[in-house]
Amino acid sequence: IHSCDFLAEYKSLIRQIRENTSAPIILGGSGFTIFPREIMQALDADYGIVGEGERLPLLLQALVNNADVNLLPGIVTKKTDQIVYEPWGNQIRRKFAPDSSPAKFYLTSGGMLNLQTKRGCPYHCSYCTYPHIEGGRMRFFPPDEIAGEALKLQNAGAKYIFITDSAFNASYDHSRKVAKAFLKTGISIPWGGFFAPTLPPPDYFQELADAGLSHVEFGTESLTDSMLKNLGKPFVVNNVYEAHSQALKAGLNIAHYFLLGGPGENRQTLLETLDNVEKLKKSVFFFFCGIRIYPHTALYDLALQEGQIAMGQNLLSPVFYRSPHITEREIEKMVEQRAAGRFNWMVGAGENKTARLLPRLYKRGFCGPLWERLIS
Repeated sequence: IHSCDFLAEYKSLIRQIRENTSAPIILGGSGFTIFPREIMQALDADYGIVGEGERLPLLLQALVNNADVNLLPGIVTKKTDQIVYEPWGNQIRRKFAPDSSPAKFYLTSGGMLNLQTKRGCPYHCSYCTYPHIEGGRMRFFPPDEIAGEALKLQNAGAKYIFITDSAFNASYDHSRKVAKAFLKTGISIPWGGFFAPTLPPPDYFQELADAGLSHVEFGTESLTDSMLKNLGKPFVVNNVYEAHSQALKAGLNIAHYFLLGGPGENRQTLLETLDNVEKLKKSVFFFFCGIRIYPHTALYDLALQEGQIAMGQNLLSPVFYRSPHITEREIEKMVEQRAAGRFNWMVGAGENKTARLLPRLYKRGFCGPLWERLIS
C-alpha cells in the first residue's frame, strides 16, 4: 500500500512562517476537518476551521475585535474541548481568480480546472469521509450560476473542467439541469467528474454527453453484491453494468475505481469481482488494495469493534482495514496476475508511470485526465 504524507512539508512551511512573522496561523480544509486535534498538535498552529471555509471571515472578525473565538461553531484552538461539526448554513461564497498562482499553474500544466455543483453527500459508504466533511444533505448551487462559473474557467483558458462533487449524479435531476445550463451558456470544452454507478434514467449519459461530458469516473469499489452491501454502497452489480453500458453507448471515456480488502473480502469475493470486471468493455480500471480507516466512518467503528484499532488511536499516519479472510499480499498477487499485460488494468494509481508520462503529454498539448489513452 502506497500513501503520501505531506505533513513534513507543512511543518517546514510553518517553521519558516514562525521565523518571519508573529501572525497567527489558521488551518483548515478537508484533511484538517477529519483530523483537527491531530493536525493542530502536529503543526502547533493557533487556530483551525473544521468544515467549510466560509467561517474564516467570522474568525478574523473575532480576532480583530478580541472576541471569544470559542463561541464560534467549527473553530478549533489548542484549548478547545468539544469540536462542533456543523455544515455552513449561510451563503456559500465562490470566486474564481484567473490571475491567482494556482489557476496559472494548472492552466499551463494540462489546462484542467475544477468546479463544484453542490456540497453534501447523501450516501452512507462505510469508509467515506464526505458526509463528515460536507454534511449528509445536498446543498445545490443554481445551474445557471454553475454554468456561468464554467464559462469563466473556459474564458480564462481552461481546456477541460473536472467536477469535484463526491458524485455528480447523486441527484439526477440537478445534474441534468447543470448539463442543460452548460448547453445554453455555450460551454464548448470537455468536462468530467465522479459518478456513482447507480441505475441511471434512460438516456441520462447521452444528455450529458451532448452537453460536453467526455469522461465518467465510477466509484464502483467491488463487483460482488455482498461486498457492495458491506461497503454501504447504494447500488448492486447489475446497476453497474447498466450505468457502464449507457455511458459506453453515449461514447464516453469510462474508468472504474475499486477498493479491495474491505469487510468480508475473501478469495471468492475477489475472484468474483475480477471475473465481473472482464465483462466491462472499453474502460480503465484502477485497483487499490486496502481501505484506509478514517474517524467518523462506519469502517472506523467496525475496526474498533474488531480490535484492528484502539479507542483514541492517532490515525493521522495511515492505518488500513485488513480483512481477516485474505491477506494484503494475496489481494495484490491475484490482481497483478489478472492485470498482467493489460495497460488499462492499473494496480494503484500507476504513480511511477504517471509521474513520468503526464508531464510529457501535457507539454505536447494534451489535456484532461488522459487515462483514456490506456483503453485498448
